[in-house]
Amino acid sequence: MSAERDQHSGAVSHLIDLAKGIVPPMNPAGRPFVLGAAVASLLLRRFSRRAGVVGFVLTAWVAWFFREPKRVTPTDPRLAIAAADGTVSHVVEAVPPAELGLGDEPMTRISVFLSVFDVHVQRVPVSGVVRAVAYRPGKFLSADLDKASEDNERNAVWLRTHDGHDVVVVQIAGLVARRIVCHVGEGEKVDAGSTYGLIRFGSRVDLYVPLGSEVRVEAGQRTIGGETVLAVLPVI
Repeated sequence: MSAERDQHSGAVSHLIDLAKGIVPPMNPAGRPFVLGAAVASLLLRRFSRRAGVVGFVLTAWVAWFFREPKRVTPTDPRLAIAAADGTVSHVVEAVPPAELGLGDEPMTRISVFLSVFDVHVQRVPVSGVVRAVAYRPGKFLSADLDKASEDNERNAVWLRTHDGHDVVVVQIAGLVARRIVCHVGEGEKVDAGSTYGLIRFGSRVDLYVPLGSEVRVEAGQRTIGGETVLAVLPVI
């Protein structure tokens, strides 16, 4: 009897492990939204079972939106990793955000557009130290437009790698997005692939790397935040 219980317990434990592998954990920033949606669903169910079912489906979607799947990040310090899941929309030369004080020298900018179906947490693209964080209010144009980098609300983070490279990652609000969250501050040491923020409901993330970097992606290519190599930084 004891052996049967142990076997049953082992099977249940295995199923739980499988579920954890399939259903990713949720970013803490999503908990208030999920809780609010769940409470609203319970209230709706008191008046209409159908409305309650719709509410619970919406609650599940909100929890799914704030998912934070585990990623395996390459360890080569010269690699600039995608900060977000999405689609590469532009690869151009551009001056980094003026509010960071990096001057007028252009860098290579790789823009990744996130739809409402993509994972919306952002991950640190390189290991190093945060030199500055600057938020700038702005418009809410469609994030897939090139001018969104200049006109939209944004939060820019300037990173200095251990090899001395300057890299900039910018969270940009989109047509639907109305809230940018950033969890890192000036002077903080960060590791490539670690989660540092999120943008709620549709957005864009720009990565600026030094000219001379070997870009490894093209417009239209899909990226996986924390895993896809966007560029190889030049040797100093």
